[in-house]
Formats: sequence, C-alpha cells, structure tokens
Amino acid sequence: MQIRKRTLLKSALVAALACTAAAGVLTGCSRQAPEEKPAAQQDLLARIKARGTITIAMEGTWSPWTYHDKDGRLTGFDVAIGERIARALGVKAEFIEGKWDGLLAGLDAGRYDLMINGVGITPERERAYDFSEPYVYDRVAVIVRGGRTDITRMEDLKGRHTANTISSTYAETAEKAGARVTGVDDLNQTFELLLSGRIDATLNSEVTYADYKRAHPDADIKIALFTPEAGEIGVALKKGADTASLRAAVNETISGLRASGELSELSRRFFGLDITTKK
Repeated sequence: MQIRKRTLLKSALVAALACTAAAGVLTGCSRQAPEEKPAAQQDLLARIKARGTITIAMEGTWSPWTYHDKDGRLTGFDVAIGERIARALGVKAEFIEGKWDGLLAGLDAGRYDLMINGVGITPERERAYDFSEPYVYDRVAVIVRGGRTDITRMEDLKGRHTANTISSTYAETAEKAGARVTGVDDLNQTFELLLSGRIDATLNSEVTYADYKRAHPDADIKIALFTPEAGEIGVALKKGADTASLRAAVNETISGLRASGELSELSRRFFGLDITTKK
C-alpha cells in the first residue's frame, strides 16, 4: 500500500513537471486566465465601459448648444455630440446639468467624465484640462442694442459694461478689451440686461445670437462686430494619464463624424450653418 502511494505521488509530480515544461501547450494542462485589474487601477475609459454609462456635464440653458425643447426634453448640438460619443463607446450617455462655473470644477472632482458645452480651447484652460481636437469653430460676436453706433471696434469696449458667465471665454475676451464684466447665470439673463440698458454689450457665439433672434425676432439687438479669430471648441476632460485613452476614443469619434459628413449635418440642423471647419 505504501509503495502504491509513492508511485502515485511520483506520477503526479512527473505530470506537473511535464505541464510546466510545455508551458501549457499540452492538452491535459490548463493555464489560469490573467486576473482583471481592480477598478481602482483601471483608467477612466475602462471604468466607463464597466459601468455602462458616461457622465457628460452641460448647462442645458444655452440654445442651440444645450437646451430644453417645448416638451422639456434636453436637446441641442452638444447633446447630439455626447450621444454619438456614448454610442461609439457602447455605453449610455448620462447628461448632468449645472451652472457654467461649477462644470469644469466638477471634472476636477471626478463628478463628470466629460464636459460638452461649447467649451472654448484657450492656453489657460489647456494648462488645467485636457481637450479633444476641435469639433467646431465659434465666431464671437459683440452684441449691442439696435440703435447703438458707438461700438464698432474691440477698443470701444474699454470701460464699458458687459455681461457673461464668469470664467467663460466670452468674459475673458471682454476683460482683455478693457470691459467691466458683470457675472450672470445664463444666456437669458444676459439678454435681459442688454435689452433693459443695464449693460452696453455682451459677447457670445454667432450661432447663439442667430438662434435667439429666431426665437425673438422683435428683440432690438444687433451684432456690432466680430472678434478677429474664430474660437476652437473642444470636449473637456480632466487632465492626466487617467483620461488619455478616453480622449483618444473621443477624437476617433469626432474624426469619424467629420469624415462621414454627419458633423456638418448636425451643425446645419442646429445652427443653420456649417461651423465645423476653420474659416
């Protein structure tokens, strides 16, 4: 009995050594599958795919970029872009609305995966956040009341009162021109201040102005001038290696939309013109 037990142990040892030497090639040997990284060690894209949703921050009050239609549904050009990014990743888009000032801060805190809200790419922001490639180019208009004739150059904004959401590129541009900027919560408040004469001008997107005039054809406002260069608009991400693969996937989606012509189609649908190429 003792001899048989030794023989069995010897046979098992020989079989184990044979499996090791063959590196798992033999049919009778099995190899353990590599373990998946713990969630804490996965990058953001992997975590998004694991949970099946991607959180996208936007205002929801800036037509035609992000707004609510007559039935209360969230829609707009940037909503469509977010939906297509989510679809390309094979996950569901979860849109979270908030005031502009808190949206970029939410990226830092990890509350959102992306911010898609007509975010202008500036050197200052690029030091703090990562951006996708530009997906549209935004001409910035200086908007005044209809009868106004004393603002025809950027230099004419010096000492004037304007209004915009604080930390927006529009507010920054006005401040650089010497204007005194009043902070507001949303676009409607901006135009209320302008129409009531409490500010001299406001800076905003050319397409936002056109959209507002379509909705309010009797509004006594006009474009006094455009800023010299169109701004680049990109998808904002938290800065760092954790978002590198997500940024690459977003860029791939944007490139695909551009190549297929769908990006231009969406621009014409929401803006009434194609702003997907740099003029």
